[in-house]
Amino acid sequence: MRWPKWYTMLSNPCPNLPPSGLLLIDKPKDFSSHDIIAISRRILKTKKIGHSGTLDPMATGLLILLIGREATKEQARFLQLNKVYRATLTLGQETDSWDAYGDVIKEQPVPPLTQALVEQAAHQLSGEIEQPIPFFSAKKINGQKMYSLARAGEKIERKYNRVNVTWTDVCLKDEKTIDFTVRCSCGTYVRALGYLLAKKLNTVGHLTKLRRLEIGPYHVQNAFDASHLKQTPTEILYKRIISL
Repeated sequence: MRWPKWYTMLSNPCPNLPPSGLLLIDKPKDFSSHDIIAISRRILKTKKIGHSGTLDPMATGLLILLIGREATKEQARFLQLNKVYRATLTLGQETDSWDAYGDVIKEQPVPPLTQALVEQAAHQLSGEIEQPIPFFSAKKINGQKMYSLARAGEKIERKYNRVNVTWTDVCLKDEKTIDFTVRCSCGTYVRALGYLLAKKLNTVGHLTKLRRLEIGPYHVQNAFDASHLKQTPTEILYKRIISL
């Protein structure tokens, strides 16, 4: 008996499409988020991949990929989730990007600091604050990304947004180094928090380490180590996709 085409399609719906859901990735240093997405698209054989917030190339840690049509429809909801980061701030030098990948544009002596002074400065930057947006960011001005304008040497007016920040585990490691953890709302630039903290301490600084630990209820401990991503077989990556 020859079955109708519509019956065959229902019996074996979209056999070549990957499952739809979330893929938790632990992004290594020196990869952009878009590098990870491009590699994943090739392995999973799909163009339908979104994300819940990118990471700078210097940063490591949790990147949530939204795989398939049903998951990408939920991108706006996932972008709104709070995030947790662990960072290291190095004082005495400011870079144009406010992280270690930028060029040094300012140097300033670091005054004598104590653990109490550092904790007090972080406390003053807690709660709802107005945060400057780094010039080297993907924020758009008149349809153009700010980092493209900055690289072209264009003069850019400083933009700000309001975010909510909670500081924990703030630790003065030595006279020029501060480690800290922040839980923050959508739209927060941890580089900007480092810039503001240095300013509160009457000096300048830039981030030298940044790792994202959590996005909403999802933790980097449960993520796939993307340093092995290029060599990962398709079926292995399929098994890591979490159903919505």
